[in-house]
Amino acid sequence: MLAETRAFFGHLVEENLSVTNLIDSDFTFLNRRLAEHYGIEGIEGEQIRKVKLNPTSVRGGILTQASIAKVTANGTVTTPVKRGNFVLTNLLGLPPNPPPPGAGSIEPDTRGATTVRETLEKHQSVEACAACHRQIDPPGFALECFDPVGNFRTRYRNSKGVTREINVGLRFLHKDYELGRPVDSSGVTADGFKFADIGDFKRHLRKQSTEQVARNVLFKLIAFSTGGEVEFADREEVERILKATQDDGYPLRSLIHQVVASRMFRNR
Repeated sequence: MLAETRAFFGHLVEENLSVTNLIDSDFTFLNRRLAEHYGIEGIEGEQIRKVKLNPTSVRGGILTQASIAKVTANGTVTTPVKRGNFVLTNLLGLPPNPPPPGAGSIEPDTRGATTVRETLEKHQSVEACAACHRQIDPPGFALECFDPVGNFRTRYRNSKGVTREINVGLRFLHKDYELGRPVDSSGVTADGFKFADIGDFKRHLRKQSTEQVARNVLFKLIAFSTGGEVEFADREEVERILKATQDDGYPLRSLIHQVVASRMFRNR
């Protein structure tokens, strides 16, 4: 899983590809084991390499990668709040405000009695919570089609009260879960766009948020390379770099070159 993400990002740098590939792409990096994990056929060998994705594939970009699904899940369950916060903070650079005191937490329902949407409605009944959840929940709902280890799913799994047969030799042939309610990956973004699934959501991000993704990548490159956050005095230089790379779709290596040649890098 980690190898896919590292190879994917490295390829964007090496080939100077647009940061829009972080949102969605027509390729990823797989070997046999990861391809089997994703349900992609025809991949042999253990070498991680670039694989062209089927146009109908849900994969593409970093949000659909198993490594991201894993770090945005709570153990064995997913949470739209954690995944939505990841998209806002790490991809868009627009972290939501911390929850107000007494907001409580989202408790997973392993029995499948309620959906995660029904649970989140409790948080949206208070305006102080709803203001942030209108931003957080939509990307989290879009990513609900991936389970805690990145498998695509259409139904939730109910695990409480389901026991595995005691047969060590055949333990992988038995499931310690039942299929629960259907997964609903639809939603409405804060700007009013209605999406039906992860594909719709990624297309909307590419159309509306490419510049914001590029800005966030640029901020992270500056912080990583200089050891300091972007300050108000750096704003003019940041805008210059974005304008210089805009026509080419904000290529990643070009952004790196622009940062290295900038006053922010040379004078710190």
